[in-house]
Amino acid sequence: VLDSQYGMHVWPCAVVLAQYLWAHRSSLPGKRVLEVGAGVSLPGVLAARCGAEVILSDSEELPRCLRNCRQSCLLNGLPHVPVIGLTWGRLSPELLSLAPVDIILGSDVFFDPKDFEDILTTVYFLLEKNPHAQFWTTYQVRSADWSIEALLCKWKLKNINIPLHSFSADKEHLASSSLPGRHTIEMMIISLATSDGT
Repeated sequence: VLDSQYGMHVWPCAVVLAQYLWAHRSSLPGKRVLEVGAGVSLPGVLAARCGAEVILSDSEELPRCLRNCRQSCLLNGLPHVPVIGLTWGRLSPELLSLAPVDIILGSDVFFDPKDFEDILTTVYFLLEKNPHAQFWTTYQVRSADWSIEALLCKWKLKNINIPLHSFSADKEHLASSSLPGRHTIEMMIISLATSDGT
């Protein structure tokens, strides 16, 4: 947990996002899924085990996280799930050549406000390429001052908040953590706004 690289631990947001995937597992076979900021890859691995075609990604600048993704795949009997380096906010050959996706997953990617715009820039690029796709994301409420609302407007994205009780993720044992502090988890689905702003 105290490792300087966040992607070395299963955070409560990953467990909640995995619960959402499990609740919707019947819709996953054949879906093309990309997990961004995957770390230990719990949501992506679960999606793959449920029949989705998954690509896992984390920052190309964090080789330990990429190794962690690969290790999670091997430990879960998924040796053929691709793991690629994608750095938020950067147009790389890997991002440009990415196969079409239906669902983008991101658990606790809205961790550091300095990264919020880079994350949404990358998500916007992917949604523009795949207008039918959605970004399913969970985040921990760490500060009332942190918001992505203005950035969503700037990038012409809309969000729908998903109540945790709607997929049985409001149980304390799912979103709890042994770490000190507040651990309120939220989930939202982000997609392209239509031309009229809805």
